Amino acid sequence: MDLNKTFEEAVTNSKLLSSKPSNDTLLALYSLYKQATEGDVNIDPPSNPFDFVAKAKYEAWAGLKGKTTDAAKQEYVNLVNKLRG
Repeated sequence: MDLNKTFEEAVTNSKLLSSKPSNDTLLALYSLYKQATEGDVNIDPPSNPFDFVAKAKYEAWAGLKGKTTDAAKQEYVNLVNKLRG
């Protein structure tokens, strides 16, 4: 099956999980999705030092710098499939 189609299905399935994943897993899903759809981080880091959520999201995405979009898509699909059981 085409990776893009599989990725889009995984995005849909990620919204249908039976239980909410841990914060670390949510960050992994977020960062893999951003890397898969936008590539390397392309925004400035959050300016508010007390916006911990934005900082965590930025750092998670920045941590994937250099990972190809296809590799990020495949990892996202694998993670969603693991979460679905």
